[in-house]
Amino acid sequence: MNTAGHSEATARRGLELTPFRGLRYDPDRVGSLASVTSPPYDVVVRPDGLYHLQSADPHNIVRLILPQADTPSARNEQAAETLRRWLAEGILAADPDPALYVYEQRDGNGMLQRGVIGALRVSEPSEGVVLPHEDVMPPVVADRAALMRATRANLEPLLLTYRGNGGAAEVVERTAARPPLLATTTEDGFHHTLWAVTDPADVSRIQSDLAHHQALIADGHHRWATYRRLRAEHPSPSPWDHGLVLLVDTARYPLRVRAIHRLLHSLPVADALAAVDGLFRVRHLDEAPLAEALEALADAACAGNAFLLAGDGAFHLIDRPDPDLLARTIPADRPAAWRSLDATVLHATLLDHVWHIPEDSPAHIAYIHDTAATVAKAEQDGGTAVLMHPVREEVVRDLARQGVTMPRKSTSFGPKPASGLVLRALEI
Repeated sequence: MNTAGHSEATARRGLELTPFRGLRYDPDRVGSLASVTSPPYDVVVRPDGLYHLQSADPHNIVRLILPQADTPSARNEQAAETLRRWLAEGILAADPDPALYVYEQRDGNGMLQRGVIGALRVSEPSEGVVLPHEDVMPPVVADRAALMRATRANLEPLLLTYRGNGGAAEVVERTAARPPLLATTTEDGFHHTLWAVTDPADVSRIQSDLAHHQALIADGHHRWATYRRLRAEHPSPSPWDHGLVLLVDTARYPLRVRAIHRLLHSLPVADALAAVDGLFRVRHLDEAPLAEALEALADAACAGNAFLLAGDGAFHLIDRPDPDLLARTIPADRPAAWRSLDATVLHATLLDHVWHIPEDSPAHIAYIHDTAATVAKAEQDGGTAVLMHPVREEVVRDLARQGVTMPRKSTSFGPKPASGLVLRALEI
């Protein structure tokens, strides 16, 4: 994203990535490296996925990123105590030298992604260095901040993308030809490999290349907002000036963009459909399997806003919203690309005005990445699954460059880094 439209401030000071002494599991002290990893905290489908990960290994990283106790303060203290105990017992240990880490993910279908993990200087949006594209929910930022304060650690890297194909890419490719620090295959079929970059010349080459670039937050808006909050709380210089990230050069390794679906806990499908009658076109996809229903959603999305409702054992496609309804409910002071987003129509029109669902209330709405899990939980709970069609990556980047944020949880970029392969303790 090194474009001529950069401000002078961005050109003067771009991405600043710093080596750190990574905390990593001792493979001799755990069942396996795969058994202690987890998806990012907000991808774990709770409670089923949480219980599954907790039972996979007593030292699974989920006990740090999603601690379980009766109160928020008790949860955070539990995570801090667990981290202290694992360090004392040697379950987790710091690498001897500061390093940047090359991280590779492969699946069995030819997908390959490589990037660099490091401690990135935390910057403000006005600097134009790290571009958010989604709004955040303040309660989630407060929750993550409290956990980071208690543990004094960045427990999982967020995912950033940039357009480079320069010196950093050369170091990444050369490093990936060497024997790795670790390699493991997780139950989802992804093979994960990690290398340390400690040679000063290689580190400098990566840093010099990144200094000319800006990055887009692909996954981790709430954690980035948390980094900013914690940096503001601590006088600089301090370890809070930096946060743990994975930077992927999408000029070489394009990410996949998927939708994040909504589960409306207290809204039965029949009520949801009754409320949209006359406002959207409704088509009932009788006995259609999930794959076929998603194809119908993709076809409808080519012509305009479309959503797939589920939860009653069937799929219901709603599309062609009433133009007058959109004109009344969607703010007119935003770019046309923003006004036409499915997520905008969902939040501004359907959630706010038609269904009256508060979007920031976990009691009313959940955000789930897995399509089948969203449908299953809706059927189990008697709620409504709202399945979304993914937005194109170029739309995301264009809005981010304009400084326009999309509705929260609008996109899911992937593959996401596994949590538990390398952590950053602020005082090591």
